[in-house]
Amino acid sequence: MRYGMLLGPVVALVMLSGCTASEVTAQPKEQPSAVVMPQSSPGGCDGGQGLKAGRHTIQHDGVKRTFLLALPRHDGPRPVILNLHGLGSNAQQQNGYSRLAAEATARGYIVATPDAAPDRLGWGLPGLFGPDDSGFLGAVLDLLERRLCVDGRREFAAGMSMGAGMSMGLICGLDGRLAGVAPVAGVNIIPPCATARPTTIVAFHGTDDTIVPFKGGHPFSERTGRLRELGKMINLRPVNDTVADWAKAMGCRKAGSGWSGCRGGVSVKLFTLRGAGHTWPGAQAVPRLGVTADLAANTLLLDAFDASPAR
Repeated sequence: MRYGMLLGPVVALVMLSGCTASEVTAQPKEQPSAVVMPQSSPGGCDGGQGLKAGRHTIQHDGVKRTFLLALPRHDGPRPVILNLHGLGSNAQQQNGYSRLAAEATARGYIVATPDAAPDRLGWGLPGLFGPDDSGFLGAVLDLLERRLCVDGRREFAAGMSMGAGMSMGLICGLDGRLAGVAPVAGVNIIPPCATARPTTIVAFHGTDDTIVPFKGGHPFSERTGRLRELGKMINLRPVNDTVADWAKAMGCRKAGSGWSGCRGGVSVKLFTLRGAGHTWPGAQAVPRLGVTADLAANTLLLDAFDASPAR
């Protein structure tokens, strides 16, 4: 079913280690927009032609694709994060909304925030909606490895909504290349794949999300018109069940409200955001998307990535 295209908000503004489940009560939160200052880095770890911060274009499968690049102040080898936007959004909005590029570069990460294909509103999700964008995102990582001093054993993905689903799809879509993923408001879009390698997962999802419902079922349940009708064609699994399935795929054992003993020393963690909507915890409030949890999601996901075993 071609339902990947339906998932995620149509955004119109600039927009842990440990294997447990946590619950957080949502509170309104506002923050200023991020500003990432242009910097440069030498090409590869041996010098050469590097890349500067800013917008870059690459050719993939005959299509010009773009991504925004944010760089830490010091040379590598550095870990990399792919920061993936939701349906109808774009790279600039994702950087402004999540503030992940600003906070991650301060922690020493290279951050690439790609755009979906110019003729599509969202990502081609592995196994759900094509063409699969795993190849394009892998090509972005390849380019960064050639032109920057990258720690190729510490590559990660995070994303919002449909971008969250894409980050989960990359666990198998990139054949185990990623050391960890952080899906926000979309972990239940993609079910576990049979070939999943141990990968750290730190997920965030609001209980009052009506776009990608926490309890599963039909998305866009409170919208009207065509979105609501299209949503009736989709039946998502509950977030808790989906994360439990991924934990099982990672070889984790059930332990109280969470999981432990995952293969390869990885962690699986779900932050259940009580009362939160379809939002990025700690981001600037977007009233029509629901309440934003007063939780430092960027800090928590970066802590999880810092602690994740390298590939």
